Amino acid sequence: MGTEHLSAAGPDPEVLQGIHRATLKALAELHRVCEELGIRYAVYGGTAIGAVRHGGFIPWDDDADVCVPRADYEKLLTQGPDLLAPGFRLLEARHTPGYPQTFAVLGLEGTEFISQAARKRAFRMPIGVDVFPLDVLPDRPGAYRRQVLATWMWGRLLFLRGTPSPGVNLPTPLRQGVSAATHTVHWLLRAARMSPRVLQGRWERAARRHEHAPTGVLGDYSTRDPRRWSVREDELFPAELVPFEDIFVRLPRQADQVLRRGYGDYLQLPPESERVGHQPYHIDFGSHGPQEV
Repeated sequence: MGTEHLSAAGPDPEVLQGIHRATLKALAELHRVCEELGIRYAVYGGTAIGAVRHGGFIPWDDDADVCVPRADYEKLLTQGPDLLAPGFRLLEARHTPGYPQTFAVLGLEGTEFISQAARKRAFRMPIGVDVFPLDVLPDRPGAYRRQVLATWMWGRLLFLRGTPSPGVNLPTPLRQGVSAATHTVHWLLRAARMSPRVLQGRWERAARRHEHAPTGVLGDYSTRDPRRWSVREDELFPAELVPFEDIFVRLPRQADQVLRRGYGDYLQLPPESERVGHQPYHIDFGSHGPQEV
C-alpha cells in the first residue's frame, strides 16, 4: 500500500498532500540537524517563494529545496548523517553507489519519488529535500563562462550515465534523434567505466574552481545559469527563522530582493497553465498511505 503510478497530468490532491507531509518531515529534520551543527542554510527557489507567499508549500509544488554554502555543505555531508533520526537518510554521490545527482537529498527512507524525466533511471530517489551547494562565482566573465561550460557538461554526462532516455518534449523525428544520441552517450560512459561518482567528482572540481576567490558572490552550479539565483552572503545570512506550514525554516535575510532578482514579481500567482510541479511518474509512500505520512 502507498504506491501511486501517475499520469503526466500529475498527482491528485490527496497524493500531493501526502507528498507535502512527507517532504515536510524531511525539511524539519534537515532544519534540526543544521541548527544543531551550526550549519547555515536557507530555503531556495520555489520553496522560498512558498514561504513568503503561502506560508508553506506552493500549493502545486511537489518538492522542497534548500541552499547551503560550500563549507557548510561539506560539514553537513560529513557530520550530518550521524545526527539523523531513524527513518531518514542523506544521499550524495560520494557515499551512495549509483547516485545520479550533483547535489544531496535528505530523504525519507522507504519512499520513492520518480519524475517523468527519470522514469527509466535505475536509481530510485526518495521523497525528501534537495540540498544544493553554493559555490563562488568568479568576477571575470571569461572565467565564469568556462566554469559554467564545464559544470554543465559534467552535470549532463552524470545525468545521462544514469538515464539513457531522458524525457524530452520534442516533435517525433527530433525526439528520435535525441534519444539515439543520449543512448549512445549512456553506453559509451558505461563502456569507459565512468561511474556516477567519477562524473560527480569532475563536476565538483569545476564547481569549486574559484572556491577561494574573494568575490563574495555565490551560485548554484547544478543549474545552467548560476547567475540567475546568485547571491551575496550578506543577502542570505543571517537567515531569518520563519513559519513554513507547521514547522520553522530559515529564509534568506533579504528574501524579497533575492526573489525579485531571480523571478520578477514573484508575489503574483502564475497563470493556471503554469501551475505545475515536476510531473511525478511514480510515488511510493512505503509503509504509509498518503494520508498517514
